[in-house]
Amino acid sequence: MSTTGTDRAALVTGGSGGIGRAVAERLAADGIAVAVHYAGNRERADAVVAAITEAGGRAIAVTGDVADEHAVATAFDETEAAFGGVDVVVNTAGIMVLGPIADFDLDALDRMHRTNIRGTFVVSQQAARRVRAGGAIINVSTSVSRLRFPGYGPYVASKRAVEGITLILARELRGRDITVNTVAPGPTATPLFLEGKSEAEIDALAKAAPLERLGRPEDIAESVAFLAGPARWVNGQTLYTNGGLA
Repeated sequence: MSTTGTDRAALVTGGSGGIGRAVAERLAADGIAVAVHYAGNRERADAVVAAITEAGGRAIAVTGDVADEHAVATAFDETEAAFGGVDVVVNTAGIMVLGPIADFDLDALDRMHRTNIRGTFVVSQQAARRVRAGGAIINVSTSVSRLRFPGYGPYVASKRAVEGITLILARELRGRDITVNTVAPGPTATPLFLEGKSEAEIDALAKAAPLERLGRPEDIAESVAFLAGPARWVNGQTLYTNGGLA
């Protein structure tokens, strides 16, 4: 199976906004047909599909709760029906709830872990069954696991689990010619990251990296495109994409 060109198809969870949208558009620019997954906002997903189509790419919108195995199986079914198979799966769907461990709301913990851990597991499970030889599975973690910011404990716990799933799955797919890796973004200017932060906090984080800016969704998408295409000898790794912050 070729790792470039128009014979490949990708499913991008959380593909309707933020990093997910940048990933969907970047993969489409490489000639990959893209299924743009969304959970609740069809309008945003349709906008991504329209942008890709207008640029000469191929895209459809698919929906479903990433933690629901039946909904995820249907999303894979629809991708295969539209494009003939699945070669790349990118898990960008995730939520972030912050707070100190000592008094963190356990319902919020369960909600976050349902999406970040179970959701990644369910999508990875379907990907392990369906991705074609020469393909790639790419999960998304966080560089905060190295930075150890107070208040991020519950979120980091969920993302460390994502890295663990990735490392083991890469080895379980021995002989399949499928790579499995994680991209760990640093502070990136997305609504998920910016929500609830003051201008002073954002400025401080922007200055922290040697490149003295926040990451952009497009920066993360470049790393994903590398792992989805030419990086066939990178497998079972976490790629920290953070401008040198950690």
